[in-house]
Amino acid sequence: MPPVRQDDHVRGPEGGRLIVVYGDFTCPHCATAHARLAARPQTRRVFRHFALKAKDPRAPALAHAVEAAGAQGAFWAFHDALYADQGRLDDPHLWARVRKLGLDLERFEHDRREEAAIARVKRDTREGMRAGITTTPTLVVDGTLVPGAPTSAILDSFGF
Repeated sequence: MPPVRQDDHVRGPEGGRLIVVYGDFTCPHCATAHARLAARPQTRRVFRHFALKAKDPRAPALAHAVEAAGAQGAFWAFHDALYADQGRLDDPHLWARVRKLGLDLERFEHDRREEAAIARVKRDTREGMRAGITTTPTLVVDGTLVPGAPTSAILDSFGF
């Protein structure tokens, strides 16, 4: 598992316990994991994409959209908005989120189709596969893969 990289999406306190989350924005279990981890603000979280078209045809497109929002400084806001309302993941709802966050829609549309966003998602997904990840979400804690939405007991057992 690669260490935290300069371009990783990281949130949480600098000294917080680190957890790497491989997720997919079409995955309801990922939304559950997100909510459980958000309830533990002392955790330092890295998000990496595990967007498989074979699992859900929208997965890569949504990952590209989040990267496009990130190019305007709104990765985590867009990330949170998608997990908060997974019933509205089609383009008109994405555009509404872009407007609500005050982002430039034309730039968003351009950036989500650019090679930078596509390459980032592919890189994260390939790295996850090489690490043995097969499902979303998968948490990586101290090199240990924890597949599925973590329960409070699992998070407690790792000291989160």
